[in-house]
Amino acid sequence: MLIMESFVPDSVTLLGEFLDALDVRQYDQDVYELEFTVEPFVEGAPGPHVQAAVDAVTAAGAAVDFGPFGSTCRAAADDVPELVAALTSAALANGATHVHLHVAQVEDK
Repeated sequence: MLIMESFVPDSVTLLGEFLDALDVRQYDQDVYELEFTVEPFVEGAPGPHVQAAVDAVTAAGAAVDFGPFGSTCRAAADDVPELVAALTSAALANGATHVHLHVAQVEDK
C-alpha cells in the first residue's frame, strides 16, 4: 500500500504537466476519452478490482461505458488527472495486477 500511495500522486502530477505541455486550451476540444482495462480479466465475471475502478470513475462524475473487454469515459482535461488517480487507486487496492489506460483528446459531441 505504501508504494501505491507514493506512486499515484506523482503520476497525477506528471499527467497534469503533460496536459499543460500540450496546451490543450488553445483548442476548443478540451475533452478527453479514457479507455481502460483492469486485469486479471475473466470474461463475463468482472472481479471487485474492475468494479472498484468503474465505481471510482463514476463517483468522480464521469459516465462509464462498461464494455466486455474494456471501459471508456469522457472528461474535461482538468478532470483527467483525478480520474486516472481514482481508477488506478481503486483497481490496485482491490486486487488488480495490471491497469491498461489510453487517454486521447476527442471532439466533444
